[in-house]
Amino acid sequence: MIWSNSLLAQTPKPDPALDEKVKKFLDSQSRRWFDMNVPAVDGQLLYNLIIKGNYKSALEIGTSTGHSGIWIAWALSKTGGRLITIEIDEERHKQALENFRKAGLSDYIDARLADAHLLVRELKGPFDFVFSDADKNWYKNYFKDIDPKLIVGGCFTAHNVSERGYGAYGGQREFLQYVRSLKNYETSINDAGAGVSISYKRAEK
Repeated sequence: MIWSNSLLAQTPKPDPALDEKVKKFLDSQSRRWFDMNVPAVDGQLLYNLIIKGNYKSALEIGTSTGHSGIWIAWALSKTGGRLITIEIDEERHKQALENFRKAGLSDYIDARLADAHLLVRELKGPFDFVFSDADKNWYKNYFKDIDPKLIVGGCFTAHNVSERGYGAYGGQREFLQYVRSLKNYETSINDAGAGVSISYKRAEK
């Protein structure tokens, strides 16, 4: 991977040893991330959003084998935060745990094997950053369950959402139309990778 020169420059809590370990692991896996993982450009986007917002309490819906979770937790290691990530498939969950360990980020991650349809409702929060990358037809429901637990100033992101292609149809489109209808959210789309919607909560209602 070609690392951005500005990627680490803005981090508030530099940890050179951890940075090197994470970068080495990500580079070693750069051609092996499959099974519903995000591309690296989207991972770096999530990292940058967390650093910029100084977010500390993050939720990921859909761990897969951990690529996005590594980027999120790496950023949280700088802000003093922690990630809860949910995966329903046991084999992917186990592989994610191993990947988190190898990347040196296990201490920053609470990885749960569960049905997100149920667990997201039960989580108390509050959260200041959310990344949704599970079943697309449930995106709107995940958002509705999390909205009351997302603080003002918080950020809700969703993967495979765009103005074009696959991300412009089905559950993604329904979710995007809904969140854009809310006056207390400001939503944009980043299409550099597979499409990420970025919704900032500006007020409670």
